[in-house]
Amino acid sequence: MFTNQDRAGRGQISSRLGLQSDAIEVEPALDIHKYVVELLSEGTRVDFIICDEAQFYQPHHIEELARIVDGLGIDVFAFGILTDFRTSLFPGSARLVELADRVQTLQVEALCWCGERATHNARTVNGEMVVEGEQVVVGDTNTHDEVAYEVLCRRHHMRRVTSRLSGAGRAEPLPFNFS
Repeated sequence: MFTNQDRAGRGQISSRLGLQSDAIEVEPALDIHKYVVELLSEGTRVDFIICDEAQFYQPHHIEELARIVDGLGIDVFAFGILTDFRTSLFPGSARLVELADRVQTLQVEALCWCGERATHNARTVNGEMVVEGEQVVVGDTNTHDEVAYEVLCRRHHMRRVTSRLSGAGRAEPLPFNFS
């Protein structure tokens, strides 16, 4: 198992439910293909590879994973999100979509605070939605600014209406008057 910049810390795969497992941290200089070949050369059995937070991998890491599938015949399962809080593809995600044999959206769909399907990630800093800044800022960190992420439908992401701004699920007023 491989990961990059998981909220639980280096070399960890975690879920918001509290599940956690050790993993290999994908540093920029890591050659994943070479690492797997070395494992195989030592006699270690590798049936498949799981890659979490794949959006944070470098494009060359994704190319190495494709070489593992094509050259070594080992299946790779990569998980992550496609776009950042600005709705731009992460470089790792873009390369993954370009090279993947299959891209599948998981059937567990996140919902926006309004109940619609959530398709966008909003970054909030101290409770306020931001649309500028570094592409990668891992949430749940110990900084003086509270960085968090909220999933929104496209409509609310474009309007910059988070659950906090909306009144936590209160019906959004229609843009016209019925009187």
